[in-house]
Amino acid sequence: MTLAATGVSLVGDGRRLLDDVSLQLEPGTLHVLLGPNGAGKSTLLGLLAGDRAPDAGRVMLDDRALPDWPPAQLARRRAVMMQRDELRFPFSVDEVVALGRLPWQRRERSPAEQAVVRAALDEAGAGPLSGRRYLALSGGERARVQLARALAQIHADADDLAARYLLLDEPTASLDFAFQHQVLTRLRQLADRGVGVLAILQDPNLALRHADQVSLLAQGRLIASGRPETVLEPTRLSALYGLPIVAAARPDGGWALLVEEALRKGRP
Repeated sequence: MTLAATGVSLVGDGRRLLDDVSLQLEPGTLHVLLGPNGAGKSTLLGLLAGDRAPDAGRVMLDDRALPDWPPAQLARRRAVMMQRDELRFPFSVDEVVALGRLPWQRRERSPAEQAVVRAALDEAGAGPLSGRRYLALSGGERARVQLARALAQIHADADDLAARYLLLDEPTASLDFAFQHQVLTRLRQLADRGVGVLAILQDPNLALRHADQVSLLAQGRLIASGRPETVLEPTRLSALYGLPIVAAARPDGGWALLVEEALRKGRP
């Protein structure tokens, strides 16, 4: 069971958005996608979600092309959290999370369905937001509710999480430092339970701490993919981002990436 893009290319707005990119998302793996702005990260996620079709190559779920999946069945297998929040209806937080249950045709508010919504809110760190109006929330609070909505969507009665995939476009973008790590910890726990998780991030240090696999995109091309400690090599990242990046030891025995020049300029 895998969700895989093989040799996908896509042209849009007169330029090549993706160029012969292959990426495989395995069950039980937290896979982080990194790269500069405009590298094609969100475009690739859209192809893996089935929201767009490639001009070349193919995207397969369990050896079956995404267009061959009935929409409801596909929605039960993979959930997507996009970066932009365009919901403008006066829903409550619980109603937004309950939208994730529509592919299961669970429109009734049974005790079992309410329990799924509550569990998803708790798992996303959004339990205290239950009962509030969604449009009154901050950007970070909305992000946690949208994560809960995606978690509710992949919830199955049999709890067969090994057959589920979660695709997230910058889930930490609106979150403070503490919640960034809390969300990545929860995604790590989901992967440990069998979910295939793909998350677009901007901070390579989050990937170093939490990811199993990392892929780097630049100008629509995949330039490296593998274990974080191998892919996130300072020399490679310095060339990719145009910044002097160095590795620094952490107290726990790991290491972190620092922008050397920025730190030096900030000193008296």
